[in-house]
Amino acid sequence: MALLPSVLHPNLQYFSPSFTCYLKRSFKSREASQKGLQSNLSRRIGAIAAMASVLLAREVIFSEEIANGLDFRMTTPDQTVEEAESGIRSHAQALLEVKALIESGSWVEAQKALRKSSSYLKQDIYTIIQDKPGNKRPQLRKLYTNLFNYVTRLDYAARDKDATRVWECYENIVVALDDILSRL
Repeated sequence: MALLPSVLHPNLQYFSPSFTCYLKRSFKSREASQKGLQSNLSRRIGAIAAMASVLLAREVIFSEEIANGLDFRMTTPDQTVEEAESGIRSHAQALLEVKALIESGSWVEAQKALRKSSSYLKQDIYTIIQDKPGNKRPQLRKLYTNLFNYVTRLDYAARDKDATRVWECYENIVVALDDILSRL
């Protein structure tokens, strides 16, 4: 009953706790933290090994044999406008020579030739457009986009072996190519 009066009449100035609480690390907790450290270390080594393998495999993944039509460059740094203008006619002719492969029905070869010639032509046209004055660029970019959208559609149509769509896309490419070459 001695506690009853202090509870009924709280006198909190005498009950100020002054203790601290800490956990003493046992042998098991030290062992667990070392396992955690080793686990983190092995994860880091695994991550480093994975990144190294990705970087080393880059040459294999992006080699020309595997990614036959994927050219990630838009312009070559050392390609001048004069070089692009001199090569554009031959690359356009190479694009139009896909017609023979389409006529023979060799779809896979047509796709490969289409991708190769269109990537060179794309690079040349882009370089020339970048050299033009700013007020002419939007119209040329629109023609550029239309031309290569037709090339992509022809690629898909050849993949599907749809002869009517292939010829329709080929005719659109011829018209778009004449249009853009006349304005460059």
